[in-house]
Amino acid sequence: MNGPEPTERAVDVLVVGAGPAGLAAAARLAAAGAGRVEVLERDAAPGGLPRLCPGTGFGADARGRPLDGPGHARRAVGAAVRAGAALRTGVSATGWAAPLLLEVTAPTGPETVRARAVVLATGARERSRAARLLPGTRAEGVFTTGGLLRTLEVFGPRPERIGRRAVVLGDDPAARHAVRLLRGAGVAVAAVVCPGPRAAVGAVGAPVLAETAVTELTGRGRLASVVVRGPDGRSRTLACDTLVLTGDWVAEHDVARAAGLPLAPGGRGPVADGALRTTAPGVFAAGGLLGGGGPAVRAAAEGRAAAGAVLAFLAGRASGAAQGPPVVAAGALARVRPDLLGPEPGPLLVRAGRVLVRPVLTVAQDGRVLRRDRLPAALLPWRPLRLGPEWTRGADPDGGPVEVGADDGCGDGGRAETATDPAGGPVEAGAKG
Repeated sequence: MNGPEPTERAVDVLVVGAGPAGLAAAARLAAAGAGRVEVLERDAAPGGLPRLCPGTGFGADARGRPLDGPGHARRAVGAAVRAGAALRTGVSATGWAAPLLLEVTAPTGPETVRARAVVLATGARERSRAARLLPGTRAEGVFTTGGLLRTLEVFGPRPERIGRRAVVLGDDPAARHAVRLLRGAGVAVAAVVCPGPRAAVGAVGAPVLAETAVTELTGRGRLASVVVRGPDGRSRTLACDTLVLTGDWVAEHDVARAAGLPLAPGGRGPVADGALRTTAPGVFAAGGLLGGGGPAVRAAAEGRAAAGAVLAFLAGRASGAAQGPPVVAAGALARVRPDLLGPEPGPLLVRAGRVLVRPVLTVAQDGRVLRRDRLPAALLPWRPLRLGPEWTRGADPDGGPVEVGADDGCGDGGRAETATDPAGGPVEAGAKG
């Protein structure tokens, strides 16, 4: 028996995802007169994970006062609504019927929504226990940070749900957020198990076991302990009934993949250029979908940048599809963005694969060095750096791949760039944006 026929609708710009990037994009688009701007959010409320995150670290209000996660979410939602964007919650984009024609599931039934442009801002999530291949029993009590937030939202700080003694796993600054969250819920934190150096998580107010791996989970029914192995090769058992997995982000790229968009390697989202255009005409991407976890303020800034590219496309001033030579990471770099250079010089976001104390960054194309300079500070795997568009100036848009590499050396004493995020502050890995 066939289901109901989808309702057909049309908008000017459809934004998929009402987190920091999607809301910021919608606010700018609606304020600029882009026509009907509609935001789809599968959750029951807009705002993304920040709306569930206590504590500061989400920018500041108009008076310069620090914002917590819910405050950031309320501000972002208010800006989008005041600008005239339509927010629809409990609505999921499930596929594509044709280019720029999305299949949508809503409480009122199936829909197809046609748009002149689409912004994908579906965010990122932390890898699950299964994806991390953690050995041991399948006991309850293992959460990602996002899963813990949602459990607290539904059930509150009930020990039978979230436990009484926890271990946090991760070498991402998100581990600090997890410790803060657990303590706020009345859960003792036995230790933070950090696969990398201690500096990766900073001061967390709990014992940090650096360069340590989880080798086994034990317990029947509920988690009973975590077995870890330290840098000296010796094992120890940590008694706990909760394990929180932090960091190790993977893009929520289901909608992008359904469109047939090529995906960047390493669990990232769709390939995009410096203007946040994907390879599909009229489809743009921003926020955690492209870069994994990161500060909400950075995701919001990227959403505003994507809106600018959408406005140029709708006005016929710019192409709506990514183009240009690929940008590839080399040497000690683990990743670099954008994936394609694009016709306009744009910033680079680089992340090291290991600690580089005196990093020298090199940008080259077709055997020609475009720039080689020593950076002003150490390059750290957990702290991506944003470099200005001058680093790719001189690249041939019709040339071969642009290689961005780093090594630990003296460099040639050239001018170094300051690392800032698109909102003007230091780039910092952190909670999902």
